[in-house]
Amino acid sequence: MRANDWKAHGAGLLLCVSAAGAAAQAPEAAAANAAVAAPALPEQLQDFDAYVEAVRKQFEVPGIAVAIVKDGQVVLERGYGLREIGRPEPVDAHTLFAIASNTKAFTAASLSMLADEGKLSLDDRVIDRLPWFRMADPYVTREMRLRDLLAHRSGLGLGAGDLLYWPGTDYSNEDVVRRLAEVPLSGGFRGQYAYDNILYGVAQRVIEEVSGQSYRDFLSQRIFAPLGMDETRYNSDALRAGDAVASGHAKADFKNLQIAPRMTWANVAGAGGLYSSVHDMSKWMRVQLDGGVYARDGDKEQRLFSAKRQQAMWSVVTPMPIAEPPVPELAPAKPNFAGYGEGWQLTDYRGRKLVWHTGGWPGMVSRVTLVPEQKLGVVVLTNAELGGAFQAVTMRALDAYLGAPKTDWNAAYAAALAKSRSKADDDWNQHVAARAANSKPSLPLQAYAGTYRDPWYGDVFVEAAGDGRWRLRFGRSKDLVGELSHWQHDTFIVRWDQRWLNADAFVNFALTPDGKVREMRMEAISPLTDFSFDFQDLRLAPVVADPAATPMKPATPRVAPARPAAGERAG
Repeated sequence: MRANDWKAHGAGLLLCVSAAGAAAQAPEAAAANAAVAAPALPEQLQDFDAYVEAVRKQFEVPGIAVAIVKDGQVVLERGYGLREIGRPEPVDAHTLFAIASNTKAFTAASLSMLADEGKLSLDDRVIDRLPWFRMADPYVTREMRLRDLLAHRSGLGLGAGDLLYWPGTDYSNEDVVRRLAEVPLSGGFRGQYAYDNILYGVAQRVIEEVSGQSYRDFLSQRIFAPLGMDETRYNSDALRAGDAVASGHAKADFKNLQIAPRMTWANVAGAGGLYSSVHDMSKWMRVQLDGGVYARDGDKEQRLFSAKRQQAMWSVVTPMPIAEPPVPELAPAKPNFAGYGEGWQLTDYRGRKLVWHTGGWPGMVSRVTLVPEQKLGVVVLTNAELGGAFQAVTMRALDAYLGAPKTDWNAAYAAALAKSRSKADDDWNQHVAARAANSKPSLPLQAYAGTYRDPWYGDVFVEAAGDGRWRLRFGRSKDLVGELSHWQHDTFIVRWDQRWLNADAFVNFALTPDGKVREMRMEAISPLTDFSFDFQDLRLAPVVADPAATPMKPATPRVAPARPAAGERAG
């Protein structure tokens, strides 16, 4: 799940929502939008509706919702396009989207609230709150503080451990936290920035232990209820009949837009489980911009968290490297500083500090941006996987309020997308050029079959499926099932049945001197594959069969499950 421009670099654009369909829903959307009274928008946003529609078409996003808060007022709450391709329901300000990693700020706020109450300190050691907590290194285990859970500086690699819950597993939250002990560290403790999700699952567990409530109840009673966030749900399992929920959309094989099955992250909800609307997220932005205050009665304030804790959440804990823009058109967006605080990314833009985060989920990506000096907040929720869309909309809104020159961010992010696609094509062509296409496996195919076990993930199976086909199956992830085909030597390719995953991988077998399989390793084929498919961190060793056990039988061929009917919820 990407923190920065999750899946911004997708593939080709195939317009699946016709102009006629968009026009048919426009009167309803306009009527809904007109019902929201708001102050006049800046001059640069007078054509905002047309601009968002142009972005939606450029990046082939079925639906986009936007809210802007300025000086404590909601100045814009609107929806554009459709909740789901092939259906007429329009997106509006009350449509629910998965906000994914924008959940992290809620987790950080929850810890801050408990700190304000004196029930914990962000300097507490994790093992003092969860005695059974373990990292792969005993020193890191002993010295890890609660603040470290929020700041992406643990020594874990990018997305390490994400396969424990991505794209969905049957592990519990406690299972995930306990298995963290086996997830390898690839960097020094507090030595560098590397985005992770799994430690927010640990933070979720700490909140539950300290508060005596489930994380779901804590959020509902301590945050959602006081703010009046009645449209926000803990995860997809908590969606209610009658909720206006957008469906996610993904490009199968980076080409063809299709509906992505709805899934839940109940086992690591603190990292990215929430569903919300821009209507509710405007309330969240307002309390953030007001320093934690959500109500006033004369001199009396009602707060979620203290000003001191907000300052800490908005202060750099981990410096982040600043990359050169991928295309010249994005040069104006390059920050002078970048860092991660507690649940928020911190940069600057045109001389103002930005406090922001993005969220990525199968089929949905989003961004929340705060400009504290201007009392300005912008939230953009989308139901497709191209981050260039939410970036282009956000930057246009920021420019309007910061008095910046008008920039065609739509074209700029489209240029970045085209470049990333071209680089991915070049990468594949290099693999093809290096392939020894006439080579053969060292062993009979049956010799590669069996159960392979990774210390932190668990079991992966290589199985015969009949008529000469071979299958690879992850034991705890129902969507990671696919067909193996020989690539070269002892390397194969697994192509997942669920084509919307866009995560096909190389599968390489290493042999012992005696010609037995020692280890199976994997890595994603495309650089466009989401980093949460952390196949490269797996160390899969064959499980020695019990001689008394029944010989392995060929597996029944698996077929990708049918897409849920309209209105049904998958998973």
